[in-house]
Formats: sequence, C-alpha cells, structure tokens
Amino acid sequence: MNHAITPASCPIWLARLFPPIRWWHLVNRETLRADFLAGLTGAIVVLPQGVAFATIAGMPPEYGLYAGMIPAIVAALFGSSWHLVSGPTTAASIVLFSALSALAEPGSTEYVRLALTLTFMVGVIELVMGLARLGTLVNFISHSVVVGFTAGAAILIATKQIQNFFGLDLPRGLHFYEIIARFLGHLGDINPYVTAVGALTLASGLVVRRRWPRLPYMLVAMIAGSLFSVLLNAWLGPERTGIRTVGALPASLPPLSAPDLSVETLRQLAPAALAMTLFALTEAVSIARSLAARAGQHIDGNQEFIGQGLSNLAGSFFSGYVATGSFNRSALNYAAGARTPVAAVLAGLFLMVVVVVVAPLAAYLPNAAMAAILFIVAWSLIDFHHIRRILRASREEAVVLVVTFLGALFLDLEFAILAGVILSLLFYLMRTSRPRVVPRVPDPRLPGRRFNTDPALPECPQMKMVRIDGSLFFGAVSHVQETLAAFEAARPSQRHLLLLMQGVNFADVAGAEFLAHEAEKRRARGGGLYLYRPKEGVLEVLRRGGYLEAIGEAHCFRNKGEAIRFIFERLDREVCARCEARIFEECAGVPRAGEAEEAARRAAQAAAQPAG
Repeated sequence: MNHAITPASCPIWLARLFPPIRWWHLVNRETLRADFLAGLTGAIVVLPQGVAFATIAGMPPEYGLYAGMIPAIVAALFGSSWHLVSGPTTAASIVLFSALSALAEPGSTEYVRLALTLTFMVGVIELVMGLARLGTLVNFISHSVVVGFTAGAAILIATKQIQNFFGLDLPRGLHFYEIIARFLGHLGDINPYVTAVGALTLASGLVVRRRWPRLPYMLVAMIAGSLFSVLLNAWLGPERTGIRTVGALPASLPPLSAPDLSVETLRQLAPAALAMTLFALTEAVSIARSLAARAGQHIDGNQEFIGQGLSNLAGSFFSGYVATGSFNRSALNYAAGARTPVAAVLAGLFLMVVVVVVAPLAAYLPNAAMAAILFIVAWSLIDFHHIRRILRASREEAVVLVVTFLGALFLDLEFAILAGVILSLLFYLMRTSRPRVVPRVPDPRLPGRRFNTDPALPECPQMKMVRIDGSLFFGAVSHVQETLAAFEAARPSQRHLLLLMQGVNFADVAGAEFLAHEAEKRRARGGGLYLYRPKEGVLEVLRRGGYLEAIGEAHCFRNKGEAIRFIFERLDREVCARCEARIFEECAGVPRAGEAEEAARRAAQAAAQPAG
C-alpha cells in the first residue's frame, strides 16, 4: 500500500513547516533542465545588480552578492511562489541607507553591524506576521504609495550617484537638493575622463537593452566601461585620469555574522524596521501575485511572509542585508522558463560559484560605470504610465502619490512610506464614513414599479424610503444620522422610514444602536422603522445585542411588496385620501377625499326614497 504524502493529503501544519511538499511532485527531468537554465541566467544577472544595490545601500559591494545567496535559497524553499526570487532590491537598499546613514558612516564596521541587526528585526517581524496570519495587512499599502515612493527613491538614487559619474568629491549625507546645489556650483571641477567612462557605460547599456534585450545589459555595460577605463589608464596614466574603481571583492562564500541585539540598538532601529518590513512584504507579495496570475498558481500570502521572514533571519547570520522579492530577477526567472522554486535555489548556489571565480575582477570596475548603471536602474523605476493614470483618475490618489513622492525626497524614506500609508487610510476612512444615503421611490415608468432616485418623482407624504450604500460603523453613523435628520426636517409628516439595506455589508455596535434608537424615536411619534433586505451579518449583530427587539423582527423584510403592504396598513387613511400622488399600487383602493362623503350622501338619499 502506498502511504506517500501528496499535496492533496498533506496536513496544513506539515505544508507550512516544509512547503516543498506542495510542489515537489512537479519536479522531474524536464523541469530540472528548465530550472537549471533559469537559475544560471539569474546568477549571472544578480552579479552586477548585487554590487549596484549594495552601493546604493552604503554597504561593501560583496554584501549585495551575499544577500542573493542564502536568503534567496531560504525564501524559495519556505515561500509559496514558484517563481519569486528574493535578494537585494533597489527599494530595500535605499530605505536601508536612509535609515542607517545618519547613525553610522556607510561602509564602516558599525554600519554593517546595524544593517545586519535591521535585517534580523525585519525577519522577526515578517515571521511573526506570517505565523499570526496577518498577510492581508500589506493590502493597506496602496498602489499610489508604492508608485510615489519608488519614483522618489529613483531620483534619490540618481542624485547620490552624480559625484561618481562626474568625478566630484561631495560630502556624504547631503539631501538631494543640496547635492544638486553643490553640483551646479562645481561644474568646473568635473573630471572629463571619469565622465567619459560613465557616459560610455550609460550609452552601451541603453543600446544593448534596446537592441538586444535578451542580453544582460548591465553586465555588458559594466564590461564596456571597465575596458574603456583600462585603456584610458594605460594611455594617460591613472594619476591623470583619476578613475576610481570599486576594488576587488572577496572571493569567498558569505561569512558568518551576528546582529547586535542590545536593547538600545533595537529601540533605535524599531521605526525603520517596521517601515522596511511593510514595504518589503508589499514588494514581495505583489510580485508573487503578479507572476502567479500568469502561471495559474495560487499564492498563500501568510506563507510568503514566513518565507521572507526566514530568509532575512538567515541573511542576518550569513552577511546578507535586507532581502525581498526582486521584480527584475523574478520576471527574468519566469521568462527564462523556470517551472519550480528549484530555479531560485539553483540561482543562489550558482551565484556562490560565480563569485569565487569573478570577484577579483571587480578591481577593474570603475565607480563611474556603477553610477551609469544606477542611472539606468533609477530611470526604469519611475513608472510614468501609472503616474499619469493616477493623476488623471483620482484626486485623492494623486495627493497620496505626491505626498509620498515628496516625502521620499525631503524626509527619511521610512517616514515617507508611513506618511503615504496613513494618508491612504485617512482618505479611505473619509470615504467610508460618508456612505451614500439617497431617497428612493417606486417609478411607475419602470417594470414592476422598481425603485428610482429621480427627484422629480413624488414621494409618499407619510413614508420615506432611503437606500444606504456603505457600512454602518462608528465612523459612518453620524453622517447617516445627520442625513436622515435633514430628510425628517424637510418632511416631518414622513414618520415611517423604510431603509433599503442591500448596500450595507457590515454594522458594528454603534450602527446597531443607531438603528434601535431610530426605531424607538419613530415609534414614539406614531411611525416606525423598517429594514428591507438586511444582510445576515447585519442581522446577526442586531440579534446578538438585543437591538432587533427594539426594531421588531416583523419589521425586517426580504420582499419589497411585502414591506410596502405591511407599512401601508399602518398609514393614516385620511392623509392617504388627500394624497394626489398615489405612488403605491395599494393606494388605488383608497377613496379620494370627498369621494367617501359623496358615496355616503348618495346612499342616504337612496335609502330615504320610498320603495317603488
């Protein structure tokens, strides 16, 4: 008998403990071949990216490569996506630099120690959030926040590379506008040889990316810039050219490391850790979902949190700084034919081999060439298409985008993210706290006299029908209360109120208390409150709290005709007789004013006449 565990029979706890159980059955000779090629391609591409992103982060260049090794393998094994590749990214790198550059000198031993500690904290927060099943929290970071932050970060990346591209010596820690001012004031100090290396690298990268998109344009551009700088130094001498290089990288596997877990360090890094966690998880889950939609795969957001958390925990002990899902490498992994997470695992393993072989060659890589590569990266980060759409489509989203963008330029990046998130939530609360509350009346022009909002249609003088589109929670109750009070002040004779509840998805205690109070108030005035098609979730809150007793179980209806007939029986017939509107079908059976008296008079006359 075969007792092998299959994805269908696998217990949930076991799949969470070791996620490869869910996809290991997909691995065969064909998928291994495809994953091998995709992993090799990914390892080659991450080589220049890792060095570039480490430069952005203020870390020694080799740490960008270390972040693409062990963390990538752990994230692939313990995440839920088949194609997501984790490692260093532009956004994570620039947030890390913004958070730590004020605390320590970039590239120093103290700076690296803080970066490892921040990575550990991010990993712990991600893991806890995944275990607590808080995967939906990343949905509160709106797309406008991501687009605005990324555009601001792109400008910061490019600005901070100006000195390397033009061969200038500018102080560290300057804001972008200060860098621009210093640059404009030192145009005469530009090194033409350094600038030529940067320009050639930039041009070759753009040409290769445009003409031969299948080639790794970053790698080709770096090689072109490096060869050109070697020729210039051989012709004119390094003393005259002044071309500085990245320097040889250690040709070794990632060494063991340890974060600083002192209370003071943890307290100091807490705000940055929280902001970076939110952004890193948003980036990873968004990329995973995007690729899953193409591959027909379902993504478990909580499992992805766990995978990212374990990835960064491992990275903090293997000399890697904060890693998250990389869009470039993940998209390349998918396009290269990756079939399972084995491709990302192989990419991490291949990178270890590649680093040992080519790390010494970084001694020939000019800083100007790296700056040119980062210019290209920065430009590609600005999503002009979505920026235009957001600015046209929604004023509120445009404000969120602009505030996040400006915050990225003028504030610390972690606060720019939090500012964008808080502003998005405020706009959301403003919208939900003002649900649409509109009168409705039967329209004789429509089949079945369906309800309409046409203000020209006459209303019943005794009954008001109102539709609420939005949840009845504590933030919305005041607006609904004020709107109904305005309706009541305009037509005080409408003592009966029928609320059309199809659009109310949720009611909290404040909403339930409001409905009960409205029912009691109208009953005291000789009217009543009635609910048409309240959803089961709303009724459950009303029942559990005893609020339905105040409203009346018989005042809840699933059928429009039943609701109108029930209320019609409680209307004042004298008022109905004087009403000219006759908006309900039931009104047809009510004699008009004077018709009853005339009928009685004729009946009396007929009775008084002698029998013929």
